Amino acid sequence: MVIAVLSDVHDNIWKLADALLQVQAAGAETLIFCGDFCAPFTLTQMGQGFSGPVHCVLGNNDGDPRLLQLNAQAAGNVTLHGQYVELPLDGRLVAVNHYPEIARRLAESGQFDLVCYGHNHLAQVEQVGATVLANPGEIMGRFGAPSFGLYDTATGQFDLHPVIA
Repeated sequence: MVIAVLSDVHDNIWKLADALLQVQAAGAETLIFCGDFCAPFTLTQMGQGFSGPVHCVLGNNDGDPRLLQLNAQAAGNVTLHGQYVELPLDGRLVAVNHYPEIARRLAESGQFDLVCYGHNHLAQVEQVGATVLANPGEIMGRFGAPSFGLYDTATGQFDLHPVIA
């Protein structure tokens, strides 16, 4: 299974649209979002632009959590998990939160195959023991080139990809 990982959209719906087309074309079956939609309409776009299940955590810039939850329910394929989630996906255990310092400790625990985070907008993938610790970078495009990640559950490989317009 291929899992798409995105973070830090910050309402850049144009780059989000490009990224969603790319992850669909790459054959992603599930999408993980590591926080900072900002406005609830961004969550709606994510649900409409991706055909599979979407698992999301909140970031520090997500306004109107009530409307975010209502939009997730209305989308039908989006689950808003709050601050943290552990997901069993295709034989792999994946942990997701927004913050790098929490993610590192989760990876160091050795309990997960993949730990995903965002917040600092820096695309980075590293091996921490048996765990892949990954920040897909930002969709926003403010601090660097917009990017996302693809994780292959069969191989355990996480690759970063630029968002191409």
